[in-house]
Amino acid sequence: MPGPQQWSTRPLETAVAAAAALALGVAALGVDTAGRVLVGAAALLLAAVVVRDLLLRPRLTADDEQVVVRTPGRRTVIPRGRLRARVRTGRRLGVRSTSLELEDTADDTVLLVLGRRDLGADPERVGAQLLGHRP
Repeated sequence: MPGPQQWSTRPLETAVAAAAALALGVAALGVDTAGRVLVGAAALLLAAVVVRDLLLRPRLTADDEQVVVRTPGRRTVIPRGRLRARVRTGRRLGVRSTSLELEDTADDTVLLVLGRRDLGADPERVGAQLLGHRP
């Protein structure tokens, strides 16, 4: 691998979520009490998603020696020799979803699941890049 590769949530998605949070926050001011609670809660939830996106950049970093995944509260480092990566595709409620599972074969407590939004790219392509660049 020429250098470290990184994957993160796409900046446009984060910007759209921030704009939606702001719009909902402003809209919450113009509705009745029950609506203010509901719309305000939605604005706070979207704001939390934006903060998470900004703090967890890059979400996944890979080089020849290791893979690093940033999660809320910690960084998980998996050496390449212990990395097991799988791409899972499933259907739920008629919607197809694909995720990338990263597992540390030496530590049964480490299983990280990343979706398209986390990676900012197709999990199948990211998985192929990770598996194709084993030393």
